[in-house]
Order: sequence, then C-alpha cells, then structure tokens
Amino acid sequence: MTSNPPNLRPDLAHMTLPEAQARRGGPTIGMVSLGCPKALVDSERILTRLRAEGYGISPDYAGADAVIVNTCGFLDSAKAESLEAIGEALQENGKVIVTGCLGAEPEYITGVHPKVLAVTGPHQYEQVLDAVHGAVPPDPDPFVDLLPASGVTLTPRHYSYLKISEGCNHKCKFCIIPDMRGRLQSRPARAVLREAEKLVESGVKELLVISQDTSAFGTDWKDREVKAPILPLARDLGSLGAWVRLHYVYPYPHVRELIPLMADPANGVLPYLDIPFQHGHPEVLKRMARPAASARTLDEIAAWRADCPEITLRSTFIVGYPGETEAEFDYLLDWLDEAQLDRVGCFQYENVAGARSNDLPDHVAPEVKQERWDRFMAKAQEISEARLAAKVGKTLPVIVDDLDEDGIATCRTMADAPEIDGNLFIDEGAEALKPGDIVTVEVDEAGEYDLWGRLTA
Repeated sequence: MTSNPPNLRPDLAHMTLPEAQARRGGPTIGMVSLGCPKALVDSERILTRLRAEGYGISPDYAGADAVIVNTCGFLDSAKAESLEAIGEALQENGKVIVTGCLGAEPEYITGVHPKVLAVTGPHQYEQVLDAVHGAVPPDPDPFVDLLPASGVTLTPRHYSYLKISEGCNHKCKFCIIPDMRGRLQSRPARAVLREAEKLVESGVKELLVISQDTSAFGTDWKDREVKAPILPLARDLGSLGAWVRLHYVYPYPHVRELIPLMADPANGVLPYLDIPFQHGHPEVLKRMARPAASARTLDEIAAWRADCPEITLRSTFIVGYPGETEAEFDYLLDWLDEAQLDRVGCFQYENVAGARSNDLPDHVAPEVKQERWDRFMAKAQEISEARLAAKVGKTLPVIVDDLDEDGIATCRTMADAPEIDGNLFIDEGAEALKPGDIVTVEVDEAGEYDLWGRLTA
C-alpha cells in the first residue's frame, strides 16, 4: 500500500488548503487518506461535501473536532498500516470515523479499535456524512459557507485525479477489490466531461484518469452507442487543453484504437499507458485468472510502439505468486527484457483475507520472494537506465511540480506520472518558474530513474 506523500497527509504535515479553512467558531474535520489515487478522490469528494456544509478542514489532529481515516484494505500490510493510522488518530484526537476499503470489514476494525465512532465502506459518502453529523453537528452560515467552484482537492492545484468508474468485473484470484467495491459502475460520460471541464477552468493542467479498469469504461451500459466508450471519452478529454494521462488500462484489443490519439501531438491524450500486466508467464497468469496471452501482449506492445514511437509503458508485477517456479520467474525476466517497459513496479505476493489465491498450493518461501524481487528490480532498473539515457539530447515539454529555495525545479515529462514515476530536474535558470508551468527543456543528463535538463530559449 502507498499512502499520500507527507505534504498531503494532515497527520504528517501542515497542509495548506486556503479554500477550505474554517470560519471562526465553525466545526472542523481532519482527514487521513491512505491507499491509491482512487481513495484520494473519495477523500476529496467527502471533504468537498463537508466544506459545502460549513465544515473547515484541519491540517492537524489538534485543530480538528473529529478525524476521518480513509483506509486501504487490499493487502494484509495495507490493513496493518490502516489500523495503525486509526490508532494514531484515536490517540491524538479521540473522535475517529473510519471509511474506505477496510471499512468493508467493520468487525475487523472494531475488534482492534472499539472506540471508533463509526465504520463505513468504500464510496459510501452519505454514511460518512451522517457519521460526521452525529459526531460534530454542522453549523452552516449561508452567507459564508459556499462550495468552491473546483471543490476541495488534496493534490497540488495543477493536476487532479479524475475517477471515471467504480468497481471491477474481473475475478483475479489475488484480488478482493470486486468484493469490496462491487462490479463495474461507470459514471455517465457527460458527468465525467463536466467535472473535467470545471477542473481545467479552475487551472488544472493535467488530468489523471483513474478507475479499477479504465479501458472497460462504459461497457456496463446496456444501450451504449459504441462498443468501447473509453475511446470517445478520451477524445473529448483530450480536447480540453490539459494533459490527459490514462491509468489502470486493461489490455483489451480496443486499446490499440487509443494509440493514434496519443500519437497526435495536437491531442491532449499523453503517449502514456499504465497497464498492470502482473506477470509474463502464461501458466502463472492462468493461476492468477488473468489473460494468458503473454506472447500476444508482446505483439501488442510492438504494434503500439510502431504506431506511436514515443509511447511510455508503465506496469506492475507480482513475484512469488503461489506455484511460481524458478523457470517461470526466469521466463518473466526474459519477457521483461523483450518488452522493454519504461516504468515498472513490483510487489512480493501476499495473502489477502478472502482472496482465492490463498488456497493455491506451493506457496513461495519469503526469502525466495525477496530474492526474486531483488533480481526483478535490478533488471527493471537496468532497462530504465538505458531507456532514459536514450533521451539525452532530446527536447521535451515538462510540467513543473515544485521549485525549492535553491531555485531547483522538480518537473515531470509526459512519461512521468506524479508520485510513482521519475522526475526531470532543472538546476539553472529556473527561478521564475512556478508549479503548473509547462516549459520546454533539453535533456543533458540521465540517471537510473530521473533526468536533468536545461530550459530552451
């Protein structure tokens, strides 16, 4: 599990939310948001609703009348971190409301922390609001408490996550997300586009499209006019004038129709695909209940790159899955060598309560999982370093994320998603830049995961 970076977590830092400050004497709420960007969007929606009712958002425990902990429950390690965060909030504040994925198991939470005020499941916004009302009654002032046009955000102002659906129809044996979040429920395309338009109007320069299965967007609509509604949605989003980055894209055949959009510089859809392949060996993929066409996947990757040579491919993998042999792991390393993915993350397999993979035979020993993870990451680093070295001398657009006191700008290229990929640093002549600026740089140095460059005239 990943939690939000320190500057976005009120339990770790004093974040600044000017549009969400409480009026004097008004009720205040703190928020601890754990887990993936999809959970972060849920946190933003909850805070936006509360802000509209007159609640201020406290950046620390001491200033909050109550604290909401939005939990992750995907892995046992994630559950442990969520329970730790709940315990800390109880100790520091005392009034704690729990929501999120781990909230789907209320007895698990109350068995450890019986003093929590309420437990709600994922995206149960109304229940969270009811719990807050019970703990800290609202006291709105209609002349003061107005909903900000862009809502309350927990990300920097220049980028925002855009969630297009909930749930998932896949039945991967290692995953319990369908049990926690239900089957696929796509938002209406017009609602997604309207939200995106408002975000861009408020100054957002990059839209990060997220869901459990982005490429399945709209396939749950009974009377849809097109077979793959993600295609017209991507075109419409790309016309808004912001960068559009697609995350969690399942490699359906229609994904190849997105590639021409990415290859056209006039379109805002970035040449970037985040596709969780999970493994390369067909037998392991079968045991995962994932598509077992790894060879055809390599063919697809080659076709994507033929149509869009600048495309960046990001993926995640699991090593040490039950039954994974040394030969199957070696196959994965060879597969990775051939795929030459730009950005790669890797997890060691963990049992998850309720997952069907727990019952598979031949679980891999912890020391073997660690050794395979080390070898996998060494291979991924080698590939990353080589692919970044090939960018030296190229001129690239970058978006500025931060400028430190020494005048060094931390930026991202189109190949870099915030928090999970690398950065490009400008260490000379960047003093006039500010977060959200999109500028052009010439790359003059490359490392294992990051780039350095200088501004072009």
